[in-house]
Amino acid sequence: MVSSLLIIPLVAALIIALIPRNYRFVIRSVALLAGLLNLVAGVRLFLAFDPGLPGYQFVQKIPWVESLGISYHVGVDGINVGMLLMGVIVAFAATCVSREIKRLEKEYYLLLLVMIGGILGAFASLDMFFLYFFHELALVPTFIMIGVWGHGERKNYATFQITMYLSLGALIALVGLVLLCVQSGANTFDLVSLTEHLRRHPLSDSVQNLVFPLLLFGFGILVSLWPFHTWAPLGYGCAPTATAMLHAGVLKKFGLYALIRVALPLAPTGAAAWMHILAILCLGNILYCGWVAMRQKDLNLLIGNSSVAHMGFAFLGIASLNVLGLTGTVMVMIAHGLLAALTFALSGWLREQAGTLEMRQFGGLLRQMPFIGAAMVMALLAGCGLPGFANFVGEALVFFGAWHDFGFHVVLALWGALIVGAVYMLGAVRTLLHGELSDRWSGLTDATGLWRRLPFALLLAALLLFGFLPGLLTRRIEPAARSIISLTTLEEGAKKRPAVGRTTLKPR
Repeated sequence: MVSSLLIIPLVAALIIALIPRNYRFVIRSVALLAGLLNLVAGVRLFLAFDPGLPGYQFVQKIPWVESLGISYHVGVDGINVGMLLMGVIVAFAATCVSREIKRLEKEYYLLLLVMIGGILGAFASLDMFFLYFFHELALVPTFIMIGVWGHGERKNYATFQITMYLSLGALIALVGLVLLCVQSGANTFDLVSLTEHLRRHPLSDSVQNLVFPLLLFGFGILVSLWPFHTWAPLGYGCAPTATAMLHAGVLKKFGLYALIRVALPLAPTGAAAWMHILAILCLGNILYCGWVAMRQKDLNLLIGNSSVAHMGFAFLGIASLNVLGLTGTVMVMIAHGLLAALTFALSGWLREQAGTLEMRQFGGLLRQMPFIGAAMVMALLAGCGLPGFANFVGEALVFFGAWHDFGFHVVLALWGALIVGAVYMLGAVRTLLHGELSDRWSGLTDATGLWRRLPFALLLAALLLFGFLPGLLTRRIEPAARSIISLTTLEEGAKKRPAVGRTTLKPR
């Protein structure tokens, strides 16, 4: 069941490769059908997952290079089952909005489907080799799509910058992963086997203090951890709409996922040593990037900086090193994935209609484009953390989880979320959607018809569903989060503070 999520888009990419390029309707139809089938498969997987069962479910393992302990190993637990659901929702919505592409469509849809397959494979993999391989498989199409189908005069510079930053981050993370496997002595890349081995034979403190910062900064660059974040706003601002939706919404969460899945349980001593530094750096995301977003005149640059700021909340939840904070981090990852995809889809519609995203040139669009305008109001309010949307739940859990150890940090993060976030989000609502409508924009058309409205409605519905019924996610996330935290804390400390509190590590 899990393998189908990555097989469907990759097979569809192979089919498109065999279709003549002048069969444009057939190519787009194959991509849409693959997205729809993946969406159905993802929803079935999410509903079939039993949060009451321990460990991984729907596991499939096929040995590949047995001498190195490498195998195709996939499965789901509470950490990645929601991520996979979010991934298939965003992937289908991104495919729907790709009608803006008018040239080299065959190549575009082929790369899009390879990117989707790589993303879902990375989140489903339980083998570190394939976890890294699928991430790189998704990353390479990102660079190409920005360079070929990107927008703006700075798209070449944006392509160069995002390639350099993300390649550097992936290389640093690779060094950390290789060092972890070599020093473990387990002769395996399998995460389950490696976790069990290191539980019995933990790495020395000196090795952990070397491995963890490599993983933290390597994966942190991939997530746009401040101050290594400058590639993200410009890259998203120049990217095609679907590429921005998929990378900002889903692929960027891979770094957070790898920290939770690999770095925390396998190098707990190193994690504890670096958590206060991470808590300080994440304030740079929340506050600095929030202030930068306040100064933006381009809608995509505002959304890009806002996306980087929201990653600070996810890092703060990881830094708390408790069940509540980690559960909040996964909620933030899912909620922000849906929100980032929605906002970039809306800005893409506006850019396609108007040819610009300079906010001061607009005004009164809510009357001209009532559906797109209403969806944008809801998306920007969700970005403020308004109750009723999934973002509020995730951020609230992070704040409560981090309060005990990082009270002052939480106060600053709250200020950043409630004040700074509200200023730039509500300012964008006022500038774009209210006021007088210029005659220049009287020809703009709203999204009409089911297929044009479907991607926006689907993403909004998911945000509202998990906002009003957060238990659909938290019931699945909490047991897996508790299992990961149990690998980093003493049993005595866990008994005293099962959900929140300062982390104490296993004695050597």
